[in-house]
Amino acid sequence: MIEATPPVAGDQPRAGTRSAAREEFSDWRFAPNIGGHPDRYELENRALDQAGHVLAAMRELAPWAGRTIVDLGCGTGYWLHRYAGEAAGVVGIEPDPALRAAARRAAASLPGTEVLAGSAEHIPLGENSVDVIHARFAYFFPPGTDAGLAEVLRVLRPGGYLVAVDNDYRWGEFSGLLAASASRPPLATATVVDAWWRDRGAIRHEVRSRLDFASRRELSAVLHIEFPASVARDWLRRHPVSTGLSYGYVLFAVRA
Repeated sequence: MIEATPPVAGDQPRAGTRSAAREEFSDWRFAPNIGGHPDRYELENRALDQAGHVLAAMRELAPWAGRTIVDLGCGTGYWLHRYAGEAAGVVGIEPDPALRAAARRAAASLPGTEVLAGSAEHIPLGENSVDVIHARFAYFFPPGTDAGLAEVLRVLRPGGYLVAVDNDYRWGEFSGLLAASASRPPLATATVVDAWWRDRGAIRHEVRSRLDFASRRELSAVLHIEFPASVARDWLRRHPVSTGLSYGYVLFAVRA
């Protein structure tokens, strides 16, 4: 039986918040997966967090213990607690007003943590003020993102790092779903992305991991916000007992 998209409590249409964010941050583009379904996206974050491979790789590329770290495009603030207590200071930056409000609630009890309104092109911090910046699937989908990279390099201290997390279009079951959904061949996209980062001196690091969900229902909910319904249903039909899938990531690290 093909599964339909299951309802998840807390998903709310939030179109009214978008126009204000666009006026304030011209580079911001609404992300329907997290912006339209923050509770379902939280399930995806938890599934990613199970293995811990990506966070470990980010820490290896740019350790943040005792340093100031920025989560650029922090969404609902899921990852902020992973930094608090270890970093000297944590700043979440988010342009979407509804997501930013959720992130502030998440940060309220975390030591040395704050959440600010901002975007990749408009980071509300001074020059040479932070040591590490993380961007997970936020803004840095090149080409055409040089202004955001210039702003990141403005606020990083000399020797500091930006670590941007992107999908690996070449490996994993998730990449197959990307290919089935794409209007442009994923390998062509990967070639352009790799070249853009290489030209800017980035270190490229692959991480092979998984998304593991607590239930089949959670897996189905996430696939339906990430992919067209027909693609999600077909994958679920062909994997009738799966509660997870293999997922490859590419991390790009740029040193200031």
